[in-house]
Amino acid sequence: MTPTPKAVPDRSHIDTEKRNPRSRGLHELSAAECVELMQREDRQVLLALKRASSRLTALIEAAEPGFVAGGRLVYVGAGTSGRLGVLDASEAPPTFCVPPTRIVGIIAGGDGALRKSSEGAEDDAKGAWEELEKLKLTREDTLIAIAAGGTTPYALGALAFAKTKIKKPEQRPLTALLTCTTLPEKPEHCDHLVAIKTGPEVLTGSTRLKAGTATKIALNTISTTLMVRAGKVFDNLMVDVRATNDKLRDRAARIVSSVTQVDRERALELLEQADGEAKVAIVMVRSGADADRARQLLADAGGRIA
Repeated sequence: MTPTPKAVPDRSHIDTEKRNPRSRGLHELSAAECVELMQREDRQVLLALKRASSRLTALIEAAEPGFVAGGRLVYVGAGTSGRLGVLDASEAPPTFCVPPTRIVGIIAGGDGALRKSSEGAEDDAKGAWEELEKLKLTREDTLIAIAAGGTTPYALGALAFAKTKIKKPEQRPLTALLTCTTLPEKPEHCDHLVAIKTGPEVLTGSTRLKAGTATKIALNTISTTLMVRAGKVFDNLMVDVRATNDKLRDRAARIVSSVTQVDRERALELLEQADGEAKVAIVMVRSGADADRARQLLADAGGRIA
């Protein structure tokens, strides 16, 4: 007896699953024509981000008070969406000298899914619950579910956990869904919906393309803006960088020199005294204090050089 096929949801109505009329005949194009087509389509990403800018701003403004107070930014996603969340989270500590616990990336299938596809894990609506339970989420945290097509059970299930499994409503985190399609309404358990409508992909359904690019830019914008608002940036310089290798020592020395006008040799001396912390070295110059006193002055100012 032939087994009955498992019923699966019909996703043909989702923007990122539709066929792109502008890329019909893709298999017949030359290399040059493929490059031209993809670059033409990629221009839609920035236009879509521009249209979503007010919603992106609203999310960041809502997340800012909790984040500045010490709360966390938590990304949850599967496949490309999950990998992009983990990527953004992993780049925060070296860029802004924050502990890895401040921006957290959770991906369906665990860290192994970063290299090897674990797409089946995305169908488990409770798949992220164990990881989220360990985080002990609070009202100062922001949880962002990332799902290009807006329907991933793993991502939506994370929103449900944040709003139903934390007993006291006043202790529940801010929640958001970052997607690249049109949704008829804001999903349940979602405080903010950020829809970056990039349209059908050049290769039908391959959301690692326009949707992935838009998601990466949006995550860059969210995390960087929150760090700026938290005092982790001075002027347009990553003053919270910690010089732990030659590349970062060079960058930190240039930052210290740029802000304080000391020469490179003096900047490197200050960084040595400051255990590689550019922000501390800058305050040492501006205040005439030693490294310990400079750290105290920074602490008293909430970490803000200005």
